[in-house]
Amino acid sequence: MDAPTTTSADGDSSGGGRRGAGWFGASPQHPQDGQRDGQRDEHRGADPTSDVGLLQRTMAEIEPIADKVTSHFYSLLFLRHPDLRALFPAAMDTQRDRLFRALLTAATHADDTVTLAAYLSHLGRGHRKYGTLPEHYPAVGECLIGALSRYAPRSWGPRTESAWVAAYTTISQIMIDAAAEDALGAPAWWGAEVVAHDMRTPDVAVVTVRPDQPYPFLAGQYTTLETPWWPRVWRHYSFAGAPRSDGLLSFHVKAVPAGWVSNALVHRARPGHVIRLGPPAGSMTVDHSTDNGLLCLGGGTGIAPIKALVEDVAQHGRHRSVQVFYGARRDHDLYDIETMLRMQQSHPWLSVRPVVDDGPGGGLGARLPEAVYEYGPWHTYDAYLSGPPGMIRRGVDTLVDIGIPAHRIRHDSVEELVGARN
Repeated sequence: MDAPTTTSADGDSSGGGRRGAGWFGASPQHPQDGQRDGQRDEHRGADPTSDVGLLQRTMAEIEPIADKVTSHFYSLLFLRHPDLRALFPAAMDTQRDRLFRALLTAATHADDTVTLAAYLSHLGRGHRKYGTLPEHYPAVGECLIGALSRYAPRSWGPRTESAWVAAYTTISQIMIDAAAEDALGAPAWWGAEVVAHDMRTPDVAVVTVRPDQPYPFLAGQYTTLETPWWPRVWRHYSFAGAPRSDGLLSFHVKAVPAGWVSNALVHRARPGHVIRLGPPAGSMTVDHSTDNGLLCLGGGTGIAPIKALVEDVAQHGRHRSVQVFYGARRDHDLYDIETMLRMQQSHPWLSVRPVVDDGPGGGLGARLPEAVYEYGPWHTYDAYLSGPPGMIRRGVDTLVDIGIPAHRIRHDSVEELVGARN
C-alpha cells in the first residue's frame, strides 16, 4: 500500500474503505502524525532564498487561511473555465481542502525528486478516470497562481511567482507523462457488474463484482470505486482476496453516516448493478523473496486486505508462518471471523486471534495492537497493518517497540507521501 491507513473522504473508515482522491488527490492526513510533522519541519529548514524556500514561505503564509485559498481557487477555475466543472462531483464538500493538502505535499517535498515523481505519477495515472486531459492542466495552474498571489501578499513577488510556475510546470508534466504511458496498456476505468451482495451485519456488506475485462492486481492492493448513484465520487477499497481464476473481485464495505459511496454499496447495490473501478494501487504486498513470517493486524473492515495476503501466501505454496490479529469493538463486529477460522483449519501455518476491545467474550480481551505483546518473538516477521488511522499509529509504535524494523512494517494511507519515504 502507499503508506499508513485512512478514513475515507466520505467517512468510510478502516482498511476496507479508503480516502478518495480529488483533482490533486488525497494528501497528507491530519497533522497529529508526529513523524510527518518532524519531516515537515526538516524540510522547512530549506534556504529561504531558494525556490524550495520560496514555495514553503508561501505555504506557511496561506496555511492558516486554507479554506479561503481553496474556495478562491475553485471560484476562479469554474468562472474562467466552466467546462471543467463537469469533471468534479456535484457536491464539493469533500473536495475543497484536497488541493491545499496536495500542494502542501508537493511544496514540502519539492527537493525530493524521487519521492515527488512517484507520488505525482500515481496521481496522473489515477486522474485518467476523471476525464482529465493534458489541456486541462494549464487552466488549473493559471487559477492556482491567481489564488496564491491574492492570499500570500507578504511572500509573493516575481521570484516567488517564477518558483511556483516552475514547480507547477514540473508537477503537471510528470502527471501528464504518467497518464500517457498508462493509456498505452490500460483503460481509464473498468466497468464491473455486481454478482453477489452479502450482508454480514446491518452495516457491513461483502460486495463481489465481475470486471468487463481482465483486471490485474496484487493481493494487498486497493482500488477506487464509483457507483451510478454518485457520479464522479470515487472512494478507495481494498481487494478482499488474492486474484482468482474466475476474475471476480470482492470488497468489504461498511456503511457510515454521510458516507455516499459506502451507503450506496451497502444499502442500494444489488446483483445486476454496474459500478466502475479505477486502476489498482498500493504496495502492501507480500515479499515472496524472503522466508520471513507475516504478522498481520486487521481492524474492522481492515481484515479485507489481510485475508487477501493469507490467500496469496497459500497460493504460492510456501509454508511461512502467518499470524493474524483480527480486531473489533465487540464480538459481533468480527463479521468475517468464521471465514478466517476456516482458513486456519486448512493451513497449519496460519494462526488467527480475535481481539475485542470491550473485554472477554470470545476474544483476547485486549485492544489491538497491544495484544501482540503477549505473543512472539517477532524479530523474524514482516508486519502488515490495515484498519482505522488510530490503530495504525498505535500499531506502528507497538511493532517498533517490540523490535520490528520500520522498513519491515507495511501499512496503507492512500497517497500519503511522507509514508512513502519510509
